[in-house]
Amino acid sequence: MGLEDLYQQQLLDHARSKVNRGSLADPAKTLSLHNPLCGDEVTLSLRSEDGVVQEAKFSGSGCMISQAAASMLIQEIVGKSVPEARSIIAAFRSLMRGEDPSIPLGDLQALEGVKKFPIRIKCALLVADVAERLLKDS
Repeated sequence: MGLEDLYQQQLLDHARSKVNRGSLADPAKTLSLHNPLCGDEVTLSLRSEDGVVQEAKFSGSGCMISQAAASMLIQEIVGKSVPEARSIIAAFRSLMRGEDPSIPLGDLQALEGVKKFPIRIKCALLVADVAERLLKDS
């Protein structure tokens, strides 16, 4: 199994996983965004306390990239301070621009290949757009 195969398997696992899917019983914030170019939809529910992202869940529909990115981003930001979560989102955006991320991105790194397909970058960044807006005033 090559590195590309491993990354592909990570995308499939996250896209199919139910772990980060659903809704929170008592979210502090919820926001939905839709990518009209491809039809992807992501709703993110997030709860932070004392400056730390405590919980997050997503729902939505769309391509494997948008759904996997949502699961992966949640995995990376839960338990992090709001500034750390914002840094992860910024580093993920850098990765999608073809730049080296300033910090480790965990499973999000598996989405690096998306940068080769400019039309799909919006699919990967849809959840980043939602999370950024939710964390803006946190």
